[in-house]
Amino acid sequence: MKLRALAEVDPFTTKDGSTIRELHHTAVQSLAEASLEPGQATQRHYHAVSEEIYLVTAGGGRLEIDGETREVSEGDAALIPPGAWHELVAGPAGARLLCMCAPPYSHDDTFFA
Repeated sequence: MKLRALAEVDPFTTKDGSTIRELHHTAVQSLAEASLEPGQATQRHYHAVSEEIYLVTAGGGRLEIDGETREVSEGDAALIPPGAWHELVAGPAGARLLCMCAPPYSHDDTFFA
C-alpha cells in the first residue's frame, strides 16, 4: 500500500505560480494539493496532454476555463480538458484545492500565452 500524509509532503511552486504538495505521481496520474493566498492567481495557462480536475477543499475564488468564468467554493469540482486555457484567482479567504491530472502533471506540459 502506498500512503502519503499531506503534512509530510514538501511544497514546491509550479510554473503557474501556485504552491503544490504532490501526494502521488504515477505513470498515468497525479494528485496534489494546491494553495493560493487571498487575491493570488495562477498564471493563465493550458496543458496540451493532461486533463485536470480541481476539487475546492477550502476557500474559493474565480475560475476561468476557456473564456467561461465561474465563482467556485468549497465542494465544487471543475473538469479542465487538455488544451483548455485556465486561471484561478483566489477569493478573500484564499483557495485550497486538490488537483488530479491524467497523465500526471508535468512542467513540460504547461504552456503560457
